[in-house]
Amino acid sequence: MLTTQQPVLRRFWYPVIPLDNLLSGPQSFTLLEEPLVLWIDENGQPAALRDRCCHRSAQLSKGIVKDGCVRCPYHGWQYDASGTCVDVPQLDAGAAIPKTYRVDSFHCVERYGYVWVCLEENPLQPIPEIPEFADSNFRFIHEFYEPWNVGGLRAIENSFDSAHGHFVHASSWGDMSNPQPPPIDDVTETDFGFVMKHWLEVLNPDLQKKNLGIAEEKTIRTNTRTWYMPFARTLKIQYPNGLEHVIFTAYTPIDDQHSQVVQFCLRNDTEAEAKAADIIAFDRQVTSEDRVILEGTDCDAPLSLAEEQHMASDRPGILMRHRLAKLLKEHGEVEQRRKDSPVSPATPGLLEKAVVA
Repeated sequence: MLTTQQPVLRRFWYPVIPLDNLLSGPQSFTLLEEPLVLWIDENGQPAALRDRCCHRSAQLSKGIVKDGCVRCPYHGWQYDASGTCVDVPQLDAGAAIPKTYRVDSFHCVERYGYVWVCLEENPLQPIPEIPEFADSNFRFIHEFYEPWNVGGLRAIENSFDSAHGHFVHASSWGDMSNPQPPPIDDVTETDFGFVMKHWLEVLNPDLQKKNLGIAEEKTIRTNTRTWYMPFARTLKIQYPNGLEHVIFTAYTPIDDQHSQVVQFCLRNDTEAEAKAADIIAFDRQVTSEDRVILEGTDCDAPLSLAEEQHMASDRPGILMRHRLAKLLKEHGEVEQRRKDSPVSPATPGLLEKAVVA
């Protein structure tokens, strides 16, 4: 599925940039191949426009913020958060600015320290709710903000794959001597995606012993994984000692081949009990192990199940493909693929059998 070729994916919210990055002036970001300029307006709120001046197509992100508006670096035209041109220095004082002097604007809000953008009217789903963010028992830790050479579906499937960890993460927490994951306890579909619950026994290396306050060589993770269509998730890990480690990750689609990884975590412990730097270091190791594998996959992940082989632990990823195929159908779209992709219809009944497996 080529994400930029599926218009319905423009109707979701995506985190695009840390709000603090806008303190120094306007910044650029490309979302689903749409070039954006982002800045903080006169009300202290983030704003997003198409990153092209309507006069001679200069990048507004190369300009400055003046009086809460973004000023084009080419001829000094200024635009407010709605995309309306409010100042043209070349016009006579008091002259009316033509109403056609405007740039497309996009929905833009701040949440969890990040700027979120939806490219179309009437978003299909709200921004994910993370209750721990408002819970005073949890602390917030920024982790990663970086582009990866991977498609969104490949990356988000991996986040729900309970079988890869003992191999991909063998240097961090995986145990290749115990490669078969336990059965998935429960997958409950929601309007926004699904919630998956399962447990997993993992190795407990020295850094994690310190981070978790658990001295045993192995420990049990009780996981609640929540998928937010199309490419975001939370992973709530509960440990036997009562520690909770909640990870939010979004694979914001830059284009078909690249995703911006946005990741932060929340924990019900203190800096004195576990240093944020140590927590980030361990999660960095785990995340880097995933990146090595994911950047070697084909970004054009098929929704059809006939093109790839599957096993029981693939159930969440198969459900994702099913839900995304349903989404496209509901909005009158057909899955778009690379011209050299082997497009073949799914074997009748295969999807249903795989989801139940």
